[in-house]
Amino acid sequence: MTVIAGRYRLLDVLAEGATGPVWRALDETLVREVAVKEFRAPAGLPADDVPLWYARLERGARAAARISHPSVVTVHGVATEDGRPWVVMELVRGLTLAETLEAGGPLPPPEAARVGAEVVAALRAAREAGVHHTGVNPGHVLLANDGRVVVTGFGTRSTAVPPADEPDTAAGPRSLGALLDAATGGRPGPLAPVIDRFLGEDPESVLTADQAERELRRIAPGGAPRAAGPLRSDSSAPRKGSRDDGPRGGSPARAAGTPPPRRSSRPRRGPVLAAGLVGILLITGALTYHLVRDGEPGAGPGPGGVTSTAPAGPGSTGPGDGSATPPR
Repeated sequence: MTVIAGRYRLLDVLAEGATGPVWRALDETLVREVAVKEFRAPAGLPADDVPLWYARLERGARAAARISHPSVVTVHGVATEDGRPWVVMELVRGLTLAETLEAGGPLPPPEAARVGAEVVAALRAAREAGVHHTGVNPGHVLLANDGRVVVTGFGTRSTAVPPADEPDTAAGPRSLGALLDAATGGRPGPLAPVIDRFLGEDPESVLTADQAERELRRIAPGGAPRAAGPLRSDSSAPRKGSRDDGPRGGSPARAAGTPPPRRSSRPRRGPVLAAGLVGILLITGALTYHLVRDGEPGAGPGPGGVTSTAPAGPGSTGPGDGSATPPR
């Protein structure tokens, strides 16, 4: 088997592209599988132009390596073999949108909207990194087994600098409109207004990237826009049906729809009333004792001037220690 740059062992062809095949390969240094894009100069290209063609594609691949976004295939680097650049990329397992549509037919509008929103987010991240995609079609969109939507074609069909006169649109509005139209099989339903604005002739009506993503996420499952900040892999997001009831260490989650237990704001009166009754009984007993004792000759306070009104029990003290006991 062929080894590229003394490191990447080519295993089998994953796909055939216009500029060359994409291989599944083993990175023997990190011991992991990767995808390797091989470039082949098109037939009929003048020999003097071949090195320039390779150099342009290599610049595009190195620019694509600057993009960091979960919906953009990660470019690990560029290797050189036989005077040609070979682009080493993340190996994404799944089917392209084209293969998915061919096998299962059109997507429901909410799912098509989710795919479209991720594509818009990916293209916007690429544009912010200075990379312009020449046009996304269903063959450039991977529906990964882990649930991600991943855009490919950066570094193989891209240029490092977008046209200066291109407005801040949703990174190629006509291609995105065509992509959504293909994803829904021409039956866009709630996506119709968005597709119309992508495909419309009036440049004033074209959606910006922010507008497009917001509209698509409104139609997508869940109907809520994604929070600001870096995007993460599906596995890091709360799964459907789960609840996030607070930080770790907080109270356990309750079943959905179950109201929290009601706490009464009234004081607990039982122990208070019982303590009050005991106090009344003790006071009444003390008064009765004094009345009876005062009627006896020679009666008076015990030693030290203290009279005990509590019954003797464990821990009580006897005469001569500053407390008195009632006479027998």
